[in-house]
This record gives sequence, C-alpha cells and structure tokens, in this order.
Amino acid sequence: MEALQAGFRGILRLFFAAIIIIAFLVAAIIIKIRHRRDVIARRKAFSLNATLHCGLMVRLFNIEVTIKGTPVQNTNFLYVGNHMGFVDIFVLSSVMPALFITSQEMRETPFLGLLCEMAGCIFVERRSRTQIMNELGTLKEALEQGFNVVLYPEATSTNGEAVLPFKKTLMMAGPHAGRPIQTACINFTEIGGEDFNLSSRDNVCWYGEMSFVESLWNLLTTSSIKAHLEYLEPIHEHKDADRGMVAEKAHAIVSARFIKPRIVASDEELAAAD
Repeated sequence: MEALQAGFRGILRLFFAAIIIIAFLVAAIIIKIRHRRDVIARRKAFSLNATLHCGLMVRLFNIEVTIKGTPVQNTNFLYVGNHMGFVDIFVLSSVMPALFITSQEMRETPFLGLLCEMAGCIFVERRSRTQIMNELGTLKEALEQGFNVVLYPEATSTNGEAVLPFKKTLMMAGPHAGRPIQTACINFTEIGGEDFNLSSRDNVCWYGEMSFVESLWNLLTTSSIKAHLEYLEPIHEHKDADRGMVAEKAHAIVSARFIKPRIVASDEELAAAD
C-alpha cells in the first residue's frame, strides 16, 4: 500500500513539475527575446525567474527550508558550499537569486543543458584545465556586474557522506573581483519522516552511476524533506592570497557544519545483535 501511494504521488508530482518547467521555459524565452541586447538585464531576469520557479518546486516536493545566519550584507558575493544533487539547488535558488556555475558537460546534456542555460548558469569546462584562467575571468566579470555567483568547489554532487576537497582556482574569482567568499552548508535533516541516513539519502543525493531519471523518481516519490541552509563565516582575501590555503579554509568551515548520514542497521544486523 505504501509503495502504491508513493507511485501515485510520484506520477501526480511529475505532472505538476512538467507544468512548472514549461512555465519556466516560456518565461525564460520571453526574457531572452526581451533582453536580447542586454546581457546583464537578461542574466538578472533569468536568475529571478529561476528563483520563482525553484520556489514552486520546493513547495511541490514538500521541502521545508530553514535558514540559519545571514549572508554578508551590502555587497554581492561568491557563494561556496557543499553539493549533493539538484535538490539543494532548488533549496538555494528558491531563497537566493544567483548565477550557478555548472559544467560544459551539463550544457551538452539534452534538456538539462537547456534548463541550465535558461536559468542563467555559467558554464566551465571541467574536462580540460587549459581555459581555467579565462573561466576565472568570466566569474570575476559576473561578480563585478553585481551578481551573486554560486560555486560548488567539490566539482561534483556527492553521496552525502562527506564534503569532498575543494578545487581551488575558481574560488579565487571572489578575491579577484574584490568580493567576499560566502561559505554556507546545506544539510538534510529529515527525509520521508526518517533521519538523513544511508537508506534515505538516495532521495536527495545524485551521485555515482545513478541516472538522472532514477534520482528524479526518488525525489518525486518522497513524501517530505526538511532542509537546513546555514550561512557561515565569510572569507575576505586579497587576490594574491595563496589559493590552496583559501580553499582549505573554506572547506574546513563548511565541513565542520556538515552532518553525515546516520548509519541504519539492516533487519539482519539487528537480528544478529539480538
């Protein structure tokens, strides 16, 4: 019965998610036409449109978002935090208009690439490092234009077991633009009425060999999610600062607030313990 209810929930949510995505794309196309000659205005409108529709997705998926702390005030910033999948993108974008950095590989992915482009994402080529300085300049320019820019320096989404080491070069876009690095951490505290554990994590994490369709269906069928976004210590550094030390400092701040999934014993393990 529970599986039947989850399946019905998934199908119903898929229908409404499709409506939200169509509305998002229609609005984005109008924005693209209206601001075809003004890149800055187009990017701003794209980010606001993404925030609106991610907020609708958060409501559709019954995600309760709590926020602790506040980001740095009176300036835009480079957001740096952990990343477990597209669910935390919904969470973050729903509360903070920003330009998200993603990979050129994602841009080349059918449908997902279109969604990213219409959300104003900045694409970087992670399969080759020959363009890294040009990409750093692109991020610096976006920051100087007044946008909040979101960087996931783990350079991939994870299984939620740990915060992976941070890639360091692109993180220096903040100091190069004279903007702070705003560290933050997202934790999932409850998934479908359970703690965030090794069993429930697949409902919010997209990692390894898991396909997008599988990850999406896991989310669609999950009854509820509680997410916690915590803004942490901002990092103010000079552009000539040691990038390795900056990356290590940011990683230490974020990982200190990350909650690892609880290990859930199987029925066999519980029986053996008895």
